[in-house]
Amino acid sequence: MPTPDDRRPRLTPAVADTRRAVRESLAGIDEGSLVLVALSGGPDSLALAAATAFEGPRAGLRVGGVVVDHGLQDASAEVAEAAAQQGRDLGLDPVLVRRVTVDGHGGPEAAARQARYAALLKARAELDAAAVLLGHTLDDQAETVLIGLARGSGPESLWGMHPAIGFLRRPFLSVRRADTKAACDDQGLDAWSDPHNHDDRFLRARVRDRVLPILDQELGGGVVEALTRTADQLREDAEALAHFAQEQIHDLAEHAEGGLSLHAGALAANPPALRQRIIRLAVQSEFHVSLSRQQTLEVSRLVTDWHGQGPIHLPGIRVARDGSLLLFTAA
Repeated sequence: MPTPDDRRPRLTPAVADTRRAVRESLAGIDEGSLVLVALSGGPDSLALAAATAFEGPRAGLRVGGVVVDHGLQDASAEVAEAAAQQGRDLGLDPVLVRRVTVDGHGGPEAAARQARYAALLKARAELDAAAVLLGHTLDDQAETVLIGLARGSGPESLWGMHPAIGFLRRPFLSVRRADTKAACDDQGLDAWSDPHNHDDRFLRARVRDRVLPILDQELGGGVVEALTRTADQLREDAEALAHFAQEQIHDLAEHAEGGLSLHAGALAANPPALRQRIIRLAVQSEFHVSLSRQQTLEVSRLVTDWHGQGPIHLPGIRVARDGSLLLFTAA
């Protein structure tokens, strides 16, 4: 006759990996705090819920869940309630179900994402949770980096998703999608398969099902890991540049009438990447405007290639060279 230990799910490599990733992500959260799992019922979020239900109490944390019903598919309410029940069966408490309206602004994928994050952060505030855990995997990270590269959206788009930003944490960015599926199978969890994940109307689905497999085949494998390593390295470099820019801007910037000034000579002494970051940071801090790369380069020419030319007019901002100073004023 089987003993209770015989009936307990085996600690397979996939289960161990998901638990380890969650354990590391929960480190530093105050004991007694509530953490919420964003739960859709799919394999990634279900494996995350199971791992967090196991590791959370061992770290002295309470674990709840939030299910967001986008209302984009038939029977979405039933799917949402089934996911919520799975969370409750795993021991999550409370488990909230939130129905959102997706208005399509910015495209269906972007609109759904914005509605989802708004619902998650609202639930966090309502319950005073310390963090919301998201089930993005290493494969999701690679897709994000590849899409950013294809769009030519600049270095920030190539950083991928951050493991922790604000209240949001992504424990599984080091875990493959195949491992979250295996973890569900190994624990007897019945994961829902979202048909939108393989609907070729959506860019991410095409990248997932067509582009990455072809790259992996033609380049000899390892593309997913290579893309995520690139994202990690770029993010580390960017964080270092941001730190140096923040340090320098206190010395370079001075308040001027209607805006601020930067010392052109000190800017010119910096390498281009740091100089341009200082310019963008100054404009963002003072005027709450994000400069494009082209706009930043135009401003930078007033530093490195100034021969008496007049001011540059940007949206809401006027930038002019006055002797050794670069003057930024509200237009």
